[in-house]
Amino acid sequence: MKYGYNTASPDRYILLKELAEKHKQYPTEAEKFLWQHISKRQLGVKFNRQHIIGDYIVDFVCLGKRLVIEVDGGYHYEEEQTKMDFDRTIDLSRMGFHVVRFDNNEVLSCIDEVLEKICEELDSL
Repeated sequence: MKYGYNTASPDRYILLKELAEKHKQYPTEAEKFLWQHISKRQLGVKFNRQHIIGDYIVDFVCLGKRLVIEVDGGYHYEEEQTKMDFDRTIDLSRMGFHVVRFDNNEVLSCIDEVLEKICEELDSL
């Protein structure tokens, strides 16, 4: 446990890895735009994208600061998905990660504010 969390069990890990690779190849517009601003240590820390933590694939994570960034599309506001996202955030928190969420529109229309919030979160960790 190099980073203090468990990866998925081997049978699920293979499936999650395939799905993560697919998500890397076909990011949403908002994920692609945010990645252009946080990759290559532009904020002073390294982020990974579509990273497996436990049984989850997170959109972005700074392992050193234990910060997860999720970029949510419209379906995340449906009742069932909202509950699943809440449970996911609780699980990731139990693993020692802080989760911050932005919706697609925030990322695409207010990138400066999004980056400022990310920097504030990084500074607080």
